[in-house]
Amino acid sequence: MSKSRLETKVGLFVLIGLVLLAVLVLQFSKGTSFFRPTMNIHLSTTSAGGLRKNADVLMSGVKVGTVGDIRLSPAGTNVWITLKIYHEFVIRDDAKFYIKQSGFLGDNYVDINPGLNQGQPLTNNATALAQEPFDLQEVARSAAGFVRRVDEAATKLNDAIADVRRLVLNEQTLRDLSATVSTMREASEQAVDTLDAIESLFATNGPAVSQSASNLVVASEELNRFASAVNLVLATNAENLAVSMKNIETSTEMLKTLLADVQAGKGLAGTLLHNEEMAANVAQIAENLSITTSNLNRLGLWRGVLFPKKPRDEPAPGRKLTTPGSPFD
Repeated sequence: MSKSRLETKVGLFVLIGLVLLAVLVLQFSKGTSFFRPTMNIHLSTTSAGGLRKNADVLMSGVKVGTVGDIRLSPAGTNVWITLKIYHEFVIRDDAKFYIKQSGFLGDNYVDINPGLNQGQPLTNNATALAQEPFDLQEVARSAAGFVRRVDEAATKLNDAIADVRRLVLNEQTLRDLSATVSTMREASEQAVDTLDAIESLFATNGPAVSQSASNLVVASEELNRFASAVNLVLATNAENLAVSMKNIETSTEMLKTLLADVQAGKGLAGTLLHNEEMAANVAQIAENLSITTSNLNRLGLWRGVLFPKKPRDEPAPGRKLTTPGSPFD
């Protein structure tokens, strides 16, 4: 074999190896083509969430581009992600951008939700907002706190159950509860017996009960008629009742005025109440009238008032007293 033919074969082998290496590079780079035209869309988000360069960009599950660059803003408050979208795909401004994860432990990618797909098409170097990715570690920390709170609640519940068993469900309480249930059973039996007795009473005294009910109905009717009669009397004599009430009111006012005058010492009654001398004179007159009426009752008008009998002289000393005769002699 000549030297030239050997060099040709070696060169051909190297060329085939380079082609296979390029194919492998394209395969491991997820099909990126350096000759496929793209446009850039810049996304702003608070966290990249482990997203890497050359990650897939999917829309409705179809790859429409790759992640070209990931840069932290100078202020460090947000992240700028550059998407390289293939020119044959149209992304509109009403689309939503999400950073998601393939499976539970898969790679992160950018998912585009087209929404209503009615907005204006995004042009090269357009900007949009992307929602931050789902943070599994944050959820795990929150779940750990929740589990801790659940554990504390379970501990408190166990303590409460233990307290209930110790204070409520002890032997003495259970005996008392059993006695209460027995008492309630006896009370219910007595209530049933009482109801049976009442039913028997109504059964044996049905006519009397019916008569009593009839009497109550009659009495109620009589009471209604009486009330109607009273209402009729009040209605027909309303004017007279009003006049009577007015007269009573006037009399009350006059009595109040009279009592006020008496209290002030006006009139005969007021003078008698406030003048002790006149009161004594009136008392003397009343006493004299009492004596006069007594004499009238005892001696009559002739001897008692008009011609009263003069008192006899005292007997001389040594003269014997005799019983007086009749006053009419």
